[in-house]
Amino acid sequence: MTATSPDTSLEHAPANRRHWWATAAAYQIYVRSFSDTTGDGIGDLDGIRSKLPYLATLGLDAIWLCPVYPSPQWDHGYDVADYFGIEADYGTLESFDALVSSAHRHGIRVMMDVVPNHCSWDHAWFKAALAAAPGSPERARFYFSDGRGPNGDEPPNNWISIFAGRAWTRVTEADGQPGQWYLHVFTPQQPDLNWDNPEVPEMFDDMLRFWFDRGVDGFRCDAVTVLGKTPGLPDAVDDWNGKDRRIGGENPHFTYVESGHDAWRRWRQTVDQYERDHPGRELVLVAEAYANGRPDILHAYVNHEEFHQTFAFDFLLAPWNASALRTAILAPCETLLPKGIMPTWTNNNHDAQRCVTRYGRADADTSFSGNNLLNSDAAVDIELGTRRAVAAAMLMLALPGSVYLYAGEELGLPEVLDLPDDARQDPIFLRTKGADIGRDGCRVPLPWSSTVGTSAGFSPEGAAAPWMPQPEGWEQFAADRQESDPNSTLNTYRRVLAERRSRSEIHGTEFRMVLEDDPSLVAFERGRLLVVLNTADVPVRVPDEVLGGRRSVLTRELLDDDAYVPGNSCVWYAD
Repeated sequence: MTATSPDTSLEHAPANRRHWWATAAAYQIYVRSFSDTTGDGIGDLDGIRSKLPYLATLGLDAIWLCPVYPSPQWDHGYDVADYFGIEADYGTLESFDALVSSAHRHGIRVMMDVVPNHCSWDHAWFKAALAAAPGSPERARFYFSDGRGPNGDEPPNNWISIFAGRAWTRVTEADGQPGQWYLHVFTPQQPDLNWDNPEVPEMFDDMLRFWFDRGVDGFRCDAVTVLGKTPGLPDAVDDWNGKDRRIGGENPHFTYVESGHDAWRRWRQTVDQYERDHPGRELVLVAEAYANGRPDILHAYVNHEEFHQTFAFDFLLAPWNASALRTAILAPCETLLPKGIMPTWTNNNHDAQRCVTRYGRADADTSFSGNNLLNSDAAVDIELGTRRAVAAAMLMLALPGSVYLYAGEELGLPEVLDLPDDARQDPIFLRTKGADIGRDGCRVPLPWSSTVGTSAGFSPEGAAAPWMPQPEGWEQFAADRQESDPNSTLNTYRRVLAERRSRSEIHGTEFRMVLEDDPSLVAFERGRLLVVLNTADVPVRVPDEVLGGRRSVLTRELLDDDAYVPGNSCVWYAD
């Protein structure tokens, strides 16, 4: 396979502060749902390229593309059939190259998504494994094992899949008889790769270099905490046995296993060597590592030998109360900043119910609400949720480190909770038989126009229906409708991102929490910049000794008195 010579210039990029990624503002794109140029109802790479001027007005440093590799789409690209190609629904390698070059000319770097724990059952390796005999080299790339019981009718152990149901599927051998079982900690369509087999890390070394040669600037790595398995694949503890539902805890035999870190150290060495071989390139590896309130787990993945960044997900998971938000901010900062590592923040992604809906729930101050593990039927106030979501974004965008926005949050999109069952495609919904509604509601195609077509401008006129139905009235959130309103969510995000970009203190490491005992306020200082979030429904006064003569420099609404932060709002103060 050969790669074209990419245009890696970044003509309009600002002068680097530290590494570009250390304080970057990045934007996650769920490709299927971003913009459709072909009229088939599915977003594509040319659609992203057509929206680069819009993305540039946000003041972004990078975009992160959810998986764009060839895939049967059982988990919408997180089941990869070929790590060296482009899904035909999205375009070609040539259209990918054009997107990278155009993004770089806009000063925007391009990051990809990669799934190293498993591939698709359509991958050539797994097809070869099914055709081969037990004990063959082809099967050694995966976890194949004989079953238990007299005829091998029971799975090799009692592990339960993260997406519900048992984590093993039995195959039919070439002679037509029931045979071995293979491991999949997600779905049967996603067989786990065996990283103890040297062919697996060698293939991923080649994959990294292949995409770096095409101009890619980094990778977000999916499900890193489940790579690595306890030798011998022993049974989990008794209270796991027989749970045919989505799991709330972590199986210690496939979560945070120490051997998984060997893979990430190798990846970092590959990236570091590539940078040495290509002076001027600055690459980044970002981990999806849910630490569940444990900073030690966070630091286990983000350090100077493994990932450059890992998401501090506790912020996304926190309910709407000052104490919980302070804890979610302080733990990563106190763990990482003293070690010279910048935290990485997000409040929305393709796995989480959108924060407009989370924060608008009647139980938002107490519910653990971020990542769809729990469903809530509490009433939702979209207006209140939008107000809180913007305030949370203003708070997050002032924190030390980098931030990742999710496509559509700048439009104030809520979660679509009432999708019809026959439209839902998330394997979580399907494997739990609807007990968990899954993640489809945050993946609904974006509204770009309040006047074009029947899909709110997602597709051209006369196109097929979007792959996921948009709700009635979706055009009220359309980007074109928000352009002319200076107080729209879109224009508020633009103002905050511009202010963030212009303030040197935000790109530094200085950080000090203040008002830590206040029941309503979350407040911190970055040099002379003071940021205050009010989680209460009524205005709360900032004490004079904390305000220190500073005046408001960024608010969503005019203040009657600078010292009072309106309810469910955030204010930036400076000299």
